Amino acid sequence: MSEDKEPELKGIDLARRALEEARAAARANGKSVGQGRASPNRTPGGRPRLGRRRGWSGAGPDDRDPQTFGALTGSLAKQRGWSAKVAEGTVFGRWTHVVGEDIAAHAEPTSLRDGVLSIAAESTAWATQLRMMQSQILAKVIAAVGQGVVTSLRITGPTAPSWRKGERHVKGRGPRDTYG
Repeated sequence: MSEDKEPELKGIDLARRALEEARAAARANGKSVGQGRASPNRTPGGRPRLGRRRGWSGAGPDDRDPQTFGALTGSLAKQRGWSAKVAEGTVFGRWTHVVGEDIAAHAEPTSLRDGVLSIAAESTAWATQLRMMQSQILAKVIAAVGQGVVTSLRITGPTAPSWRKGERHVKGRGPRDTYG
């Protein structure tokens, strides 16, 4: 009862055998199989390969390169739906960069509700000046944070002084001319 058994292949011999069988199967299907390695940048038909290359990314930017912290936080905010809040924070946090040093030295944003940005100027003269420059300021803000976050501006001057002094006071219109 001696059967003609092939000896069991191991290691490199087993790999060679598998490669030969794969080549034979490819030839049987009508595909040509070369002995050398195919170019990683070309398809078997000789056309350039589309999509990501294999190996190192090279000198140009690639999606596998390390990303900046700002890009990562921006994509995280976009995925979680925080983009509007981040844009609002940009208006307040980077006010000097958004509108410029001259305007930022004399005015500051106070609130942002329903697309209306409230800006408090340090004097009535600056409030008047900012109202005349309203369209330019709005364009700068939109360029910095994107369309739709800020739709209009509300510019106010300094608040009037309070006539209420001390703990006790009388309700009414406040001090008036009593000399006459």
